[in-house]
Amino acid sequence: MRLHRVLGSLLLVAAAGTFTVGATTVTKASPTPLDRVVPAPASVTSGGSAYRITDSTAIHVDGPGEVRRIGEYLADILRPSTGYRLPLTTHGDGGIRLRLAKGDFGAEGYRLHSGLAGVTLTAAHPAGLFHGVQTLRQLLPAAVEKRTVQPGPWQIAGGTITDSPRYAYRGAMLDVSRHFFTVAQVKRYIDELALYKVNTLHLHLSDDQGWRIAIDSWPRLATYGGSTEVGGGEGGHYTKADYQEIVRYAASRYLEVVPEIDMPGHSNAALASYADLNCDGVAPPLYTGTDVGFSSLCVNKDVTYDFVDDVIRELAAITPGRYLHIGGDEAHSTPHDDYVKFMDRVQPVVAKYGKTVIGWHQLTGAHPAKGAIAQYWGLDDTDAAEKAQVVKAAQNGTGLVLSPADRVYLDMKYTEDTPLGQDWAGLVEVRRSYDWDPGNYLAGVPGSAVKGVEAPLWTETIVTSADIDYMAFPRLPGVAELGWSPAATHDWDTYKVRLAAQAARWEALGIGYYRSPQVPW
Repeated sequence: MRLHRVLGSLLLVAAAGTFTVGATTVTKASPTPLDRVVPAPASVTSGGSAYRITDSTAIHVDGPGEVRRIGEYLADILRPSTGYRLPLTTHGDGGIRLRLAKGDFGAEGYRLHSGLAGVTLTAAHPAGLFHGVQTLRQLLPAAVEKRTVQPGPWQIAGGTITDSPRYAYRGAMLDVSRHFFTVAQVKRYIDELALYKVNTLHLHLSDDQGWRIAIDSWPRLATYGGSTEVGGGEGGHYTKADYQEIVRYAASRYLEVVPEIDMPGHSNAALASYADLNCDGVAPPLYTGTDVGFSSLCVNKDVTYDFVDDVIRELAAITPGRYLHIGGDEAHSTPHDDYVKFMDRVQPVVAKYGKTVIGWHQLTGAHPAKGAIAQYWGLDDTDAAEKAQVVKAAQNGTGLVLSPADRVYLDMKYTEDTPLGQDWAGLVEVRRSYDWDPGNYLAGVPGSAVKGVEAPLWTETIVTSADIDYMAFPRLPGVAELGWSPAATHDWDTYKVRLAAQAARWEALGIGYYRSPQVPW
């Protein structure tokens, strides 16, 4: 009888949320608050009963096509860990519902409403639904990411999130030239980017150390120019089919691929592949070091522009996105007048094949084409004259993507003891990478000129997917938040708590990360 009384008491207090066994107090799992996600949502209204996913939950989709595909994507995440069937259906109420509807959501915004009867995600476009799914993932326990059945419970807090991005361009760059990464490795990174609503993957496809994309009209670029990498490894390249598979996979996660062919500098792999591209007609040897600024295409040769036209034509044909990046940085071996002449001839070629030019911010020292975007990679203390050149271009209509190297270059060391990365731009701890505002970073730049942010990852010291993870996490989510969340939500003290809560999810996903002492893990 005494045992029954104790058990009855335990059940009564357990219903209230906590109970005590001996000296240990046990708290029932409560759902993640709606405002605990990364990036921070634009608007959160908490309240009402939580929804619990059970073995009777279905995923309701508004018909075939993209909405159904997003439903399948969500089901593929939830089924292994919950053990539930989670069938897709176009009928009935309750459960998890994905719907397209007219509304003030923009191209990527969504509304998530959760209550006792179910969860409804609403957006005007499929991209918004997909981003809403990423929020839904973060509102569930981290164990939902595991591929084996977990105990749950699978609760989603009650209330409403209304969300849309601050900037349309939210990017990450992967340098596959210094070290080559396979299609599978790139796909893995795409999935990691998608979790934080990043919508652009910039692929750095050519540099001194390797040419990574097959060009039919200049085959030695890939077969010879792509045959090595930093340190002398075997390198590699993407066939056109490989590249198109990356583009397809990125599109399935609502990321647009921006390919980069860096020129006129950073071009030794091309120069080594074809002697005619050199002013003296002599091909240099392949290069496996890390110095920069020593190479240049021959600006005054007609064959150079035949080469550029062919490369851009073939690359544009397999790139459905809007942009093509022509590099333009660290062209120290190209006289300034030649640099301007080169950029004046190359930018119209990009337009001829239906793409918009992106170049590193040195493009502003030439004549940026109408509609061109300059990617700023300077530092807080970059020379005032160089900054002024960028600001003037922005005031004259050139768009900017901000990638300040001493803030968001993911290959910078966290501390002097970081085993990977470089430190030429400084040491970049997690707070430094987060604690700046793209809207006022460059004084004098009109707000309308800032198109977004991008976190580049150069790979002189990065060899494996584990290396990528360690340098990207935990800084990447902060850059993603700078691109997505309203400026009013920006606060390091609250962000670091939300960031710390992501660690269990990364562990469940097999993402290794740097345990910064600045974050209360």
